[in-house]
Amino acid sequence: MDFEFTSEQQAFVAEVEAFLDANDDPEVFDVTRENMAQIVDTPARRAFMAKLGEQGWLGITWPVEHGGSDGDGIYEYLLNEALARRGGPQIGKGVGIIGKTIIRHGSERLKREFLPKILRSEVEFAVGYSEPNAGSDAASMQLKAVRDGDGWRLNGQKTWTTSAHFADWYWVGARTDPGAPKHHGITLFLVPMDDPGITVRPIWTMGDERTNEVYLDDVWVSDDYVVGEVNRGFQYISEALDLERFTMFTFSPVAQRLELLTEHVATARRDGVPLRDDPVVRRRLARLHAQAEVARVLGLKFVFCSARGGAAPTAEASEYKLYTTEFSRRLADASMDLAGPGSQLRVRTADAPMSGRAESTYRYTVIDTIGGGASEIQKNIIARRKLGLPKNF
Repeated sequence: MDFEFTSEQQAFVAEVEAFLDANDDPEVFDVTRENMAQIVDTPARRAFMAKLGEQGWLGITWPVEHGGSDGDGIYEYLLNEALARRGGPQIGKGVGIIGKTIIRHGSERLKREFLPKILRSEVEFAVGYSEPNAGSDAASMQLKAVRDGDGWRLNGQKTWTTSAHFADWYWVGARTDPGAPKHHGITLFLVPMDDPGITVRPIWTMGDERTNEVYLDDVWVSDDYVVGEVNRGFQYISEALDLERFTMFTFSPVAQRLELLTEHVATARRDGVPLRDDPVVRRRLARLHAQAEVARVLGLKFVFCSARGGAAPTAEASEYKLYTTEFSRRLADASMDLAGPGSQLRVRTADAPMSGRAESTYRYTVIDTIGGGASEIQKNIIARRKLGLPKNF
């Protein structure tokens, strides 16, 4: 694989950067929200994404017949990284998880109803996989869906549904065959979030962001809003999670935080001595830069493997997600250590080292190692699908 971008790809990045400069807005872009900056949770962010759709950039890799450009995935990667670098909303959930699954497995009705709205950024989704007893192990979900006429009656609870308090539709998995093995008997549904049987309750994270518990009480869903085949939902979820593990955890904000730390080490003094002259500090920073390059290349490897067609490469997605989020956590630890007591000052504090980014990222990075499947889950996936190890090893 070639690690250099072509002149056409570089020209695309320049076009995106010019667009972002022209649409710069503090209500849209906020790097201090870390990976939570990607969600489209305000009217200003929705309006921005609509402008992005007008550029034809929300369906770069979609087939032409569904309104896309049938383009190379590298352009979607470059766009997402540019958005993340500014702390702006990103294209992952609607375009990737929902849109690409509907294109591959959805009915013609679902394609007609949802794909144009996704491309125009007219609809937002919440994703409901996790439950109180089924976090990273989505196959253990127990929310019940029972056949009721020409539809299904849903009852149960979901948790860690980040977008539930502002989304229009719920992309939710439910168990339709309780007698089947746990990786079977699950079906995907699309449910309007304003259904009277849905209750949303907030959960506030240590990163100062809101996620939610969602309760479904006798929520009826028509067969028209079943995604794909009944009882094959876990297979669709697995495909979508590969995309989520890559698009949720962009590299550019991590590189940005490493640059901030490097600048701090280059200029700060400790006990009157330049911090950069400490051999222990220099060794730690050099190791972080080497590890950052590994994370960057793992991301490019995923894009390269995805370009071969078919479903997203599972092992490569897990490799990238595992390495990058654990590296991001180590970088946050180093930022707290090397900035000293001042690293505990909150973000945007005037005299705080690195403008207080160390403290905020320290809290956020713990969440990143869990979202999209905890690190332990990623290790199991790599062990089975990359190394060929048995499930019980």
